[in-house]
Amino acid sequence: MKKILFLSNMIILLAIFSCTNKSKPSEEESIKVTTPVTVTSVSTGTISKVINLTATSSYLKKNTVKSAATGYITKISCNIGEYVKAGSPLYSVKTKEAEALSNFSKTNPEFAFNGELTIKAPTSGIITEVNKQANDYVADGDQLCVIAEQSSLVFLLNVPFEQNKLASIGTNCEILLPDSTHIQGTITSKLSAIDAVSQTQSFVVKPHTNAQIPENLTAFVQLNESTEANTQITDKKCVLTDETMDKFWVMKLINDSTAIKVPVKTGIVTDTEVQILSPKFDKLDRLINTGNYGLPDTALVNIIQP
Repeated sequence: MKKILFLSNMIILLAIFSCTNKSKPSEEESIKVTTPVTVTSVSTGTISKVINLTATSSYLKKNTVKSAATGYITKISCNIGEYVKAGSPLYSVKTKEAEALSNFSKTNPEFAFNGELTIKAPTSGIITEVNKQANDYVADGDQLCVIAEQSSLVFLLNVPFEQNKLASIGTNCEILLPDSTHIQGTITSKLSAIDAVSQTQSFVVKPHTNAQIPENLTAFVQLNESTEANTQITDKKCVLTDETMDKFWVMKLINDSTAIKVPVKTGIVTDTEVQILSPKFDKLDRLINTGNYGLPDTALVNIIQP
């Protein structure tokens, strides 16, 4: 009797254990994993592909101020970097004859002779060089300083010869300075010679600004390589690719919780946007732009931002 009771208890325990083990997988299978994502849409607009080429600032017009007499500089009224107006006094030069006669004028007033000449700025601009200082001896025609005309400031754009068709005269462009300042400019002319080493041709870019830009500043000039209007554009983060960058796709939402993989053909790519050539998306379609990396062809998602 005891053996029968023991066997009955064992059978009951095994049955309960087997039912418990079967219920666990079903509970685990009922748990669904979702990925938090944000979404965006496809818009219709214009997108341009640009190239960045280096350019250097330069003053095309520089006026050399020279001495008009031989003598000694008694006064200097200019410094490097200062802006001077046309007609402003720059130097005072006392001729060597006046300097010699000044020793006799103390005893004989008849020899009193001032003999000082004031040399003025021939044009308005910025002092870029100061070659002589007070008490220096100068000869007739010696260079005293250099004035660069502010209005003659340009950027010399270095364009590879195979891309010179993008830099035709009259083309508008954008100049990006090292401090992230953006300035609009226009290509006004080009130089006739090509650099023998780099095989680049220099184009003159006139900036549309009155700001004082130092000479020999290296900047980037953006030229439009191609432009597409009335085309599909979306956020660059929406488009995913494989290791060889041969295939491209996006994750499109078919409802509020499911996203599917949609292969796409891309066109122009910028820093923030991508042109989608095919397929044609509806303006109400939603594409995942964050959280899409590594998702399978069909994925459960949780939209955290509409």
